[in-house]
Amino acid sequence: MDDSGDSGRPQPGAGGTAPGTDPDDSKPQRPAEPGGGLLMGRPFGVPVYVAPSWFVVAALITWVFGGQLDRVLPELGGARYLVALFFAIAFYASVLVHELAHTVAALRYKLPVRRIQLQFFGGVSEIEKETETPGREFVLAFVGPLLSLVLGGVFYGAMQLVEPGTVPGVLLAGLMISNLIVAAFNLLPGLPLDGGRMLRAVVWKITGKPMSGTIAAAWVGRGLAVTVLVGLPLLTHTGALGGSAQDIGGVETVLDALLAAILAGIIWTGAGNSLRMARLREHLPDLRARTLTRRAVPVESATPLSEALRRANEAGARALVVVDGQGNPKGVVREAAIVGVPEHRRPWVAVSGLAQDLTEGMKVPAELAGEALLDRLKATPATEYLVVEETGEIYGVLSTADVERAFVKAMARPEA
Repeated sequence: MDDSGDSGRPQPGAGGTAPGTDPDDSKPQRPAEPGGGLLMGRPFGVPVYVAPSWFVVAALITWVFGGQLDRVLPELGGARYLVALFFAIAFYASVLVHELAHTVAALRYKLPVRRIQLQFFGGVSEIEKETETPGREFVLAFVGPLLSLVLGGVFYGAMQLVEPGTVPGVLLAGLMISNLIVAAFNLLPGLPLDGGRMLRAVVWKITGKPMSGTIAAAWVGRGLAVTVLVGLPLLTHTGALGGSAQDIGGVETVLDALLAAILAGIIWTGAGNSLRMARLREHLPDLRARTLTRRAVPVESATPLSEALRRANEAGARALVVVDGQGNPKGVVREAAIVGVPEHRRPWVAVSGLAQDLTEGMKVPAELAGEALLDRLKATPATEYLVVEETGEIYGVLSTADVERAFVKAMARPEA
């Protein structure tokens, strides 16, 4: 299964540390990338990972296809499983080509691609931004199934050049059929499949509202999930999908039902995630640096923490900015560090020991909003940022905790 598209907005940096820890901890740290599995390469500069779940599927494909080879080419003996393993690898190479089609199209439209991951039910191209027009959305979604169809045609042509009933003939036939199945499945008109993104683009074009397209395609996707859950076991049980008529002890029936449940769950969850992410994007303009910023008071580096907090309380401020003798900002006092200082020690602790030195990336213009704001925070992970006016004047401090709460609030709003 393909689930190309946006992977969601990454949330800004991690929390700060209490005083007394390693001084290097006060520097902004870029969070590690989530584990993607085994890195296989970087075509077009995009990392390609193989998730651990792929090895489970590869083993399952090897076992199933090896059993089929035993009926078609019994003379292979135990070597049939080596042939079946080659088929599993070649099939996922085809899935990689499918995903690379999405990646090339995204890069052509100047959309950043975080990574490609080959996993349990196919591949995922994690594209970090949405397309700007429904036409581009349609093209970006369609190129994947198109490449799978092309591969199916290539394997069919290659079949004409080899003798039927041989190992190459059986492998090419299997790859042709599997690519046609991948193309057909991904063209189903429901999110998170490519066909769902195509449907979204069509509804977006008709209504002029991307959210309307997402809602329509997501609910069709949920309908597909129910259809898969109920229909797939029935089709395989009746042999409509070419399955074996034998069902020893009901094992195949149980496996079919389990496969259908997993696949339906993935489709249902993907459709729901698409709805949530679309709703979040709809409210992204509400995330404005100016409205989320905490009022701050400037204090010099030698000021005791207790005195700095007293001034902040008098001014109704919730943040502290360390300045030099000329009033130029030099650091932001970390909220987590303040909490870590017992009240009886605060008169003896200078704010300079609790401050995070400012870098240029930690200075955020007050007018930033939406994706531009999130991209700025992502580029320089930190716990607090200094928000400044166009003139360079201090406006206040933006805490990642406040941004995350705004995220949660947006995500908690009822679905359309």
